[in-house]
Amino acid sequence: MDKNTAEKLYEAFYMKVFSYAMTLTGNREDAMEITQETFLRAISTERTFRGESDGATWLCAIAKNLFVDEKRRQSRFTDAPISEEQPDTGKSMEESLADADTSLRIHRVLHNLEEPYKEVFQLRVFGELSFKEIGSIFGKTETWARVTFHRARMMVKERMEKS
Repeated sequence: MDKNTAEKLYEAFYMKVFSYAMTLTGNREDAMEITQETFLRAISTERTFRGESDGATWLCAIAKNLFVDEKRRQSRFTDAPISEEQPDTGKSMEESLADADTSLRIHRVLHNLEEPYKEVFQLRVFGELSFKEIGSIFGKTETWARVTFHRARMMVKERMEKS
């Protein structure tokens, strides 16, 4: 891939790929790492974009594969210490606790949500992908993505009200 094409690809899809990586990792540093590696692989690989899907979909598929590979590597080393340090957000302790409680409840609901509802919900809400892009990632139609997201949203709402 030539330099000009690579720059255009990066400028056009960086935020979508980064947002998607954030939904996968939940961690800014990891998401940045996956995003950088995604573009490096896309630019340097022998296999090029064939145009069968949207560029963002192609890049998100690369990002997802990188994420899955990293999770597999990490699962081999379960003895590694996990950092408990939280970044300073500038919020009061009360606000942070309320936000943390709500966030934890949402993530618990999402964690227990069945596939494909869980991933479709995360791609739409956190990844900010269009229904067309989500459908393409799953090899389904835009309508399938819309219906699945609607059902996922209803499940999240219902489970949040119960908890």
